[in-house]
Amino acid sequence: MSATESCATPAYWEDACKHLVKKDRVMKRLIPQFGQACLQSRGDAFATLARSVVGQQISVKAAQTVWDRFAKLAPRMAPAQVLKLKIDDMRAAGLSARKVEYLVDLAIHFDSGLVQVDDWTAMDDEAIIAELVAIRGIGRWTAEMFLIFHLMRPNVLPLDDVGLINGISKSYFSGDAVSRSDAREVALAWAPYRTVATWYIWRSLDPVPVEY
Repeated sequence: MSATESCATPAYWEDACKHLVKKDRVMKRLIPQFGQACLQSRGDAFATLARSVVGQQISVKAAQTVWDRFAKLAPRMAPAQVLKLKIDDMRAAGLSARKVEYLVDLAIHFDSGLVQVDDWTAMDDEAIIAELVAIRGIGRWTAEMFLIFHLMRPNVLPLDDVGLINGISKSYFSGDAVSRSDAREVALAWAPYRTVATWYIWRSLDPVPVEY
């Protein structure tokens, strides 16, 4: 992320950390290891979702390379700009035919008002997920990453996230395989700040924060 991109951090972070340290032995050990670092949002709904589509099923490094090439095609990463792009140019940036379709569908949803970004603040998490998964190429995991990284909702538990499951296995079960119900049970102690605990579990595997 360049220094010119602005970030926001959640107001609830400090309270969440105090709560988690009190309630959970692993969090008590993990949280102090990462000092002032915390979740950050780039603040643009369309770009956050577009970036997550570009990054599907490829490495973080490859995703950044393709994103940089794709972002150069549009003067501004906005739905109307993406709809003006030539498909051949998008393919030449490294996007698969399917990802091009997904990005165009995403841009249409935003440009035509099929998704109402301004309404999301008043909607609950599941209602937003339902609206997002109606867009081609966006599944529940992507919608949950959006809730975490864009809307910074405090209590998201992305059970389809491999990193979360691996981190719970490592920190709570000495590396043994973990089911979704095991993970859900561990996370009972994290509520109402499951997002924050998830972020620290990710940090336990990779100290460099993930951003979308």
